Amino acid sequence: MPPPKERATIKVQTERAVLAAVRLPDSVYDQRNPFGELRALAEQAGAVVVGELEQRASKVRAATFMGKGKVDELRDLCLALDAQVVIFDHDLSPRQIANIEEVVGVKGTKVIDRSELILDIFAARATTHEAKLQVELAQLQYTLPRLRAMWSHLERITGSGGVGGIGTRGPGEQQLEIDRRLAQRKRLDLEAELAGIYARKKRTVQDRRRDHFTVGLVGYTNAGKSTLFNALTEGGAYADDRLFATLVTRTRDWNLGGGFTVMLSDTVGFVRDLPHHLVASFRATLEEATHADVLLMMLDVSDPAADLQYNTVVRTLDELEKEVREAEKRDGTLAEQNLDGVGWTPPRRILLLNKADRLKDNRDLLVWKQKVPDAIVISAIEPSPDGRGHEELRQRILALAQRDLIEAEITVPSADGKALQRIESRAEVLDRSYDDSGTTVTMRVRIGRRQLDMLRSGSRLANVRELNGKAAPRWQAPVE
Repeated sequence: MPPPKERATIKVQTERAVLAAVRLPDSVYDQRNPFGELRALAEQAGAVVVGELEQRASKVRAATFMGKGKVDELRDLCLALDAQVVIFDHDLSPRQIANIEEVVGVKGTKVIDRSELILDIFAARATTHEAKLQVELAQLQYTLPRLRAMWSHLERITGSGGVGGIGTRGPGEQQLEIDRRLAQRKRLDLEAELAGIYARKKRTVQDRRRDHFTVGLVGYTNAGKSTLFNALTEGGAYADDRLFATLVTRTRDWNLGGGFTVMLSDTVGFVRDLPHHLVASFRATLEEATHADVLLMMLDVSDPAADLQYNTVVRTLDELEKEVREAEKRDGTLAEQNLDGVGWTPPRRILLLNKADRLKDNRDLLVWKQKVPDAIVISAIEPSPDGRGHEELRQRILALAQRDLIEAEITVPSADGKALQRIESRAEVLDRSYDDSGTTVTMRVRIGRRQLDMLRSGSRLANVRELNGKAAPRWQAPVE
């Protein structure tokens, strides 16, 4: 058997692809359409899916992931369909990829795993400097442990017969170490540059929450988040019917009416088994999801895998929030890092049931309403036919945003322009009056309690007096 053709790239654009998977007893996937998501991912990367092969097993084989007979069957399928690439619905080790390629790579067929495929899609979608840095770091972190397997072919090619001149003979371990050092150095440079971005992003998110009520849009990729974001704001987020259309966070004003505005952020979509390196690299982007006041969880209820997608989003958010808690405990600077000095609290979650109009009947919708009673049925493009949707969402967010509003009188020196500016940027000024000498001004304001606490700690306020406890909201929320 001739040696397999060496892999020069993981790109699968226009290549004929066979999808493969091993289904274990505890595997999480859509049993009604087992390869549906992987097929969509492959097609988004530009591949042409021509075949599928799966094996049900109690455990995976250490050497080739699937059984030897199935690997032979995979080779025959690739030959029959003239496939150039095999895409596994799992993460494979470098040795497993090499071993499978020795069998299926008779005509140069390459093998890539789920993480490689998603990394390739992210690399193609990244347009901003920050997103490109994040993807490059994730690719490096994925590649570093695999350098030995990737370099095995170069010893055969470049070092053959000692041809190639000084410095090019027998690259093997020597070149491997050189590349490893270069990759490590590049990784450190990327991490340092991204650390600066993370620090600025964290300050931006915290400042935004300090001054505004913040809402984050999260959900499975292609659930309709960017479409709803564009309908509620003038954000102009890119919306398309494809996976991972959004890789950067956009934040815009969302006018709730009556002069009340909150900040709405559109975030990157989640996916089942999202590579850990991508989650770590996109930490700055996901700051919006962990530090918002409210999270709107967008769900495409018309998707047959809606239940799986919902569980994936909930599990991902739980993991992100767990990381925040652990980071706070590790850093030991709760009062310093958090906005109110009393510790970080996870955002409230509201489930949005999108694309309900595509359901054949309402039975699935009733199941979701029973599972999550406070979920809102919504159309990302326009209000639902029964009059709910956008208006119900607006009123729910307005009620939450106004829940901690109080009226207060704040007295400051009239010459303290900085204090006046801070008050006016954080509160709705209802009235103001000056003393007889004009040296002090008393402002009656409507303000959130957290914003008032920040004013107290950041300004030398002469006097703060709360009026009658909570202020009555302009819209009265229903009792929960």
